[in-house]
Amino acid sequence: MDDFWLSFVPLFVAVDALGVLPLFLALTHNMETRDVRRTAYRSVATATVLALAFAAGGPLVLEMLGITVEDFMIAGGLLLLALAVRELLTEKELAHRLEAGGLGAVPLGVPLITGPAVFTTSMLLVDQFGLYLVTAAILANMLIVALVFRFGNALRRVLGSSGASIASKVANLFLAAIAVMMIRRGLEGLLAVAGEAV
Repeated sequence: MDDFWLSFVPLFVAVDALGVLPLFLALTHNMETRDVRRTAYRSVATATVLALAFAAGGPLVLEMLGITVEDFMIAGGLLLLALAVRELLTEKELAHRLEAGGLGAVPLGVPLITGPAVFTTSMLLVDQFGLYLVTAAILANMLIVALVFRFGNALRRVLGSSGASIASKVANLFLAAIAVMMIRRGLEGLLAVAGEAV
């Protein structure tokens, strides 16, 4: 049981369900309740499948494709930055421009829930504790994300429409900052590898 918690806690930090919630609310705040639930379901399902797949065979796939974790960080950061800037600088809501199902897969499922931090953490944990325990820890964390998203609507009702709109803009500003951070860390990692190769 101790090994389970040693696997669960790092993944809990990497997934950061509470940190993703404001971004989930920002991206879905003008959707119908049915679409919000569908988006939440698809985002958690996408994140779970990819996290489990990466834990099982991620290093092999990345090696075959010649992709590094740093590449994932830069690509994910650029995607998030584009979405955040577009949302901040335009009047029309992102949720109206994209299908609800599309938001569930990208960017909510990947890279916000399951991103480079989860990929890297799961690889390290599998080496240390084995695939079985890490799989259980991933599933437990995704259940927490699902519950957080499920009760996120209660927070939306408390905020009201104007409060939700303000929170949406603030969350998108943080989303842009997270994107820049991901790009920066990816570039730092690539530069560190290049420095070691010299």
